[in-house]
Amino acid sequence: MAQEIVEGGRQRGWLLEPEAKELCKAYGLPVGDWRVARYEAEALGYSADLGFPLAMKIVSSDIIHKSDVGGVLLGIDCPEKVMDAFASLKAVADRTGSRFEGVIMERMAKPGIETIIGAKRDPQFGPVVMFGVGGIFVEIFEDVSFRVAPIDGGDAMEMISELKALPLLRGARGRKPVDLESLADALIRVSRLMIENGGVSEVDLNPTLGYEDGCKVVDARIILERA
Repeated sequence: MAQEIVEGGRQRGWLLEPEAKELCKAYGLPVGDWRVARYEAEALGYSADLGFPLAMKIVSSDIIHKSDVGGVLLGIDCPEKVMDAFASLKAVADRTGSRFEGVIMERMAKPGIETIIGAKRDPQFGPVVMFGVGGIFVEIFEDVSFRVAPIDGGDAMEMISELKALPLLRGARGRKPVDLESLADALIRVSRLMIENGGVSEVDLNPTLGYEDGCKVVDARIILERA
């Protein structure tokens, strides 16, 4: 199944978010429940299934950076806003001349510590796994660690322990500590994804939220080597 997902997107050069999350799910990564609505009636029905508040994002083969074009809407908390959000996201496709392939809907995750789990296929070293402080500040703090794949549990825990932000993960200033083992497990799974899928050139799971009882991949971007 994983290979089919990768091969299906190689002509495009990247995976749509539903495809990326499906690939993550195939490797046991902690993604939430999501739906893809292609019509307003579907969006309303799915909102009842998923519950509020919702994140709604455009799905388009022509749009890789959704937030740059206004293709991400958060905090949708009632059926009326679901309808408004669906119309707004469809208008994004019209405005940018992009194909509209639906809206991915997911219940918004509870707040947690934002981390980034990623990987890249380096021309010299091959697949390299990365862990760091995530969210919008990843490029500001540059608090990241790297290992050449494949990695094991010891490697993953070393990566986590190398961060300057480790005290935050361990529960600084009265915060509850993050489940570091769950983050280490996610790093191992990304390592395996890269080893087993030569067509994947880059994985960006940012943010991956850390909790005291696990972690959750909120957004997934996967770049492929073109066929």
